[in-house]
Amino acid sequence: QVQLVESGGGLVQAGGSLTLSCAYSGRVFRIREMGWYRQAPGKERELVARITTDGSPAYADSVKGRFTISRDGIKNTINLQMNSLKHEDTAVYYCKLNSLSPYSNIYWGQGTQVTVSS
Repeated sequence: QVQLVESGGGLVQAGGSLTLSCAYSGRVFRIREMGWYRQAPGKERELVARITTDGSPAYADSVKGRFTISRDGIKNTINLQMNSLKHEDTAVYYCKLNSLSPYSNIYWGQGTQVTVSS
């Protein structure tokens, strides 16, 4: 069974920074990509940033230049460094893992709340 555990959420003032971490465990041999998504109240879940196994990142336009995604293959974690936070970044942030083997599957973490006060 594959598990993803997010950490690092919390309350921060606008303009501040937070770092989210996602640790995965379980039977995963090959990963297509991992990423961070977020869902604000009343809105659909949306992509924030993703990273492939070769380290290529991609970002939503709304966070480009402010957020940085990184992966530590040894520690089996991905991180999301969030700078210059805005009130509109307030949401529950979810970690996603898209595996290739032994099974092609998608796994989600339980989510971590990020609240940015204006």
